[in-house]
Amino acid sequence: MKFGVLALDYDGTIARDGALDPEVRAAIADVRAKGIAVVIVTGRILSELKQVTGGLEFVDAVVAENGAVLSFPQGYSRLIAAPCQPQFVEELRRRGLEFKVGQCVVELDANLAAQALSVIRDLELPLVELFNRGRMMILPPGINKSIGLREALTILRRSVHNAVAIGDAENDHDLLSVCEIGVAAGWGSPALQRAADIVLAGSGPAAVAPFIRNMANEIRLPPDSIGQHRLLLGTEGNGHLLALAVRGRNLLVVGDPRSGKSWVTGLACEQLILQGYSVCVIDPEGDYRTLETLPGVVVFGGEDPPPDLPDLARVLRHPDMSAVIDLSHVAHAEKIDYVRSLLAMLAATRRATGLPHRIVLDEAHYFLHEPNFRELLDLNLGAYTLVTYRMSDLHPELRAAVEMVIAKQTVEPVEVRSLLERPGALGSSTDGTARLASLQINEAMLLPGSEESHGTLLKFDLSPRLTSHVRHKAKYLDVQLLGEQGFVFTENGATVGSPARSLKEFIEMLKNVPAHISEEHARRGDYSRWFAGVFRDHVFASEVRKMEQRFRLGHAPNPSHVLAKMVQERYELSDRPFAVPTALRAGA
Repeated sequence: MKFGVLALDYDGTIARDGALDPEVRAAIADVRAKGIAVVIVTGRILSELKQVTGGLEFVDAVVAENGAVLSFPQGYSRLIAAPCQPQFVEELRRRGLEFKVGQCVVELDANLAAQALSVIRDLELPLVELFNRGRMMILPPGINKSIGLREALTILRRSVHNAVAIGDAENDHDLLSVCEIGVAAGWGSPALQRAADIVLAGSGPAAVAPFIRNMANEIRLPPDSIGQHRLLLGTEGNGHLLALAVRGRNLLVVGDPRSGKSWVTGLACEQLILQGYSVCVIDPEGDYRTLETLPGVVVFGGEDPPPDLPDLARVLRHPDMSAVIDLSHVAHAEKIDYVRSLLAMLAATRRATGLPHRIVLDEAHYFLHEPNFRELLDLNLGAYTLVTYRMSDLHPELRAAVEMVIAKQTVEPVEVRSLLERPGALGSSTDGTARLASLQINEAMLLPGSEESHGTLLKFDLSPRLTSHVRHKAKYLDVQLLGEQGFVFTENGATVGSPARSLKEFIEMLKNVPAHISEEHARRGDYSRWFAGVFRDHVFASEVRKMEQRFRLGHAPNPSHVLAKMVQERYELSDRPFAVPTALRAGA
């Protein structure tokens, strides 16, 4: 992944006693000159931040009040959370508590936590307390730094998967976890350091400037520091899940014709897309069209002509979009010319924007057998998936650049020899040849060369596919979401029941929760944010947002039954059983 976003906490990370470190300010200017977007993500009240920094024009965006307020230097700003409730502020004042009030947040000394909680309970308000060293923030539920950063990056058309976050305190956990690389200040919270991908050595903000300059000098995020996002492709013989870290490595999928190469490749694509990565699949034979049932995926070509490259490039400038280019109706000679132009365009686009995050090329042997393959691929950024039944036809230097190989059944002697030629790939040629030939349709093998293989020929049973046979949106009703993706109903800041881990559970809970709970979620816009953020179904999220607005204005009844009906109509409710993919049940 290309480094494209720098998300910085303010106090304690790049500022001491409110004053921004001058070297950090200069370093921010340097990285922005390289096209890296810089976002301040802080618990501070926006007006205070403007005062202590002298203006916000030195960054691309600011997320203030711990995710509740979004502001851009050009002048645009908006609230992500509900504004402070006047009765809460008045009661704090009546009880003689010292506090500061922003647009959405109330800030107090952490020692006043018990008294503030008493006010929240007495007034029966949906508010939560969040600590930041010696201070405490009181916010609406569901608001944090990661929520605000995602909102900012949506407007900037950037992705959290191109982002590096740096923070120092307990309210930075979600910020670091949402970004591809999370960096904890070595002078900050020990708990945050234990959770981070990188711990930044030093004694204060002065250490941040050289770190971000060094990071910006490398176009690619350091693969060894990435590992929180994983692809769960199957189960090993000992029952352990096979999880591959998403590190932008070049992957080769090989095997005989009809051995299931495109099936396992589609499995990996599904998981990348569902985790918010942008994927571009070059599909010479039309094997990946069913990916269109996933959120944000557009299929081009097929019976229509393939897309013009500038039009495709515009689509892939959106980080929540993925594309499948079906070339099955294109003549072979035209296909070769088109794919070579397409690969060069994708390499240039990704170097400029960081998107798409992964480029998949099936039937790769037709296009990458000549020495000019380096003009078509940007191997410095990596993140190519090449699929072929003729590995031997790939250029030798390209085969050497592959960092990971997944094999399906392979019996062709020439192809087995090509695999054997990879240093340490198969060990005993007799044993390796026999094991490759014995693979069943539901099995695959991870070859030595990546850390996950543990230096062995690692056979595994493949996880179920989500899009193998399902060609409409009904699958979303049953599919189990990752833990943090479920919808949480709350009352006065307390969770009501278990999170809804599927749309079917969501519908049932929606029909049964008390009306005032459903109404409060609608007032805050929680439903539309969920469909946009988790399912990437922005069209439906827009319809839900309209319903929420009609309810706020008193033009619509209780949203529970209205929304349940909308979900059923959108996702074609069906009573048929559905096998939940192992990968999604386990999480990533």
